[in-house]
Amino acid sequence: MTSMPSPAVAYVRVRAHTLALIEGLTAEDCQIQSMPDASPVKWHLAHTTWFFETFVLAAAWPEYLPVDPAYRALFNSYYVGIGARAPRAERGLMSRPTLAEVLAYRTEIDARISAGFRARCLNATQVATLELGCHHEQQHQELILTDLKHHLSRNPLYPAYRAQPELTASGDAALEWIGFEAGVRDIGHGRTTRFSFDNETPRHRVFAEAFELASRLVSNADYQRFIDDGGYQRPELWLSDGWDAVQAGGWQAPLYWFDDGSHYTLAGRIAQVADAPVCHVSYYEAEAYARWAAARLPTEAEWEIAASGSTPLRQMQDCCWQWTASAYLPYPGFQPAAGAVGEYNGKFMINQMVLRGGSCATPAGHLRPTYRNFFPPSARWQFSGIRLARSRR
Repeated sequence: MTSMPSPAVAYVRVRAHTLALIEGLTAEDCQIQSMPDASPVKWHLAHTTWFFETFVLAAAWPEYLPVDPAYRALFNSYYVGIGARAPRAERGLMSRPTLAEVLAYRTEIDARISAGFRARCLNATQVATLELGCHHEQQHQELILTDLKHHLSRNPLYPAYRAQPELTASGDAALEWIGFEAGVRDIGHGRTTRFSFDNETPRHRVFAEAFELASRLVSNADYQRFIDDGGYQRPELWLSDGWDAVQAGGWQAPLYWFDDGSHYTLAGRIAQVADAPVCHVSYYEAEAYARWAAARLPTEAEWEIAASGSTPLRQMQDCCWQWTASAYLPYPGFQPAAGAVGEYNGKFMINQMVLRGGSCATPAGHLRPTYRNFFPPSARWQFSGIRLARSRR
């Protein structure tokens, strides 16, 4: 069994990976903000550093002096308990501090964290918060890619971020149905020695009726048939809010698709691969497609039951996040952490839907079957796809 790295080693590895993601980007690339939901790369670099300064270093030393007092509000995302926050939609207007200053901020906080380890002045609570911060930064590593893709897609030159394609052909066009028997099962994280976010707990029992999951994700070719059958023009296939979103947004296809059969990717504008998973669809689109296909979306309990065993299910964690039919709600007995850090997940348990799995943008080692991602049902810029389910006959 592979041993877990020490907190100090894990911290260094995570921070280095973030910097590797921005290799080849210009300061201008890191500055732009294409919509309120997508933050500039520079802001991600600063906010993840702010997290360690605010919740680890300032907690470790009562006399702690911040690198820059202005950063407390500039790079606070949504922690009301910390205080003032800069408007989310205006993060792209922060030309100062510069990218160089943000990178210097990262270097300084890394040095202070390292000094804390050497001085053995970080207690168990602070080390646990540092571990949370590492997983928080991994979430932002994924957001750097999803947000950067949206930013660059608004450039008429459709620039490439990297050479390799995001999603490749599955190599198997056949879709099979994998069955699971009815029964009472345990889901959620048991809070063992391995990390989990608080929204994955507590572990609890659920009853699931017999069900089936599709062996693979819905492909581009599958979804094109939905489009060709008038999927975006048939209100009977859509939830009311979904139909309103289609009309308001003028949706005719997934985000980043063009009429000539190409789509925008982090490798630039390229031809679609027919049997690659369809990506960048909202919950509304996923639900409408499932209805058109005489199926449904899985519940998050069904998805976790299937993912926790040995099955021939494919594309579970390395392609696209998979929409579920489950609203993002607390598990029975859920308790957020005390203090401002407790705002991490629980406060968002309304008006969001759960996604399971992982994507091509998710850092290696960040996922587990109990992981709960969540987004508003209209969100499309995330690497989100579709796995079908149906009740077992």
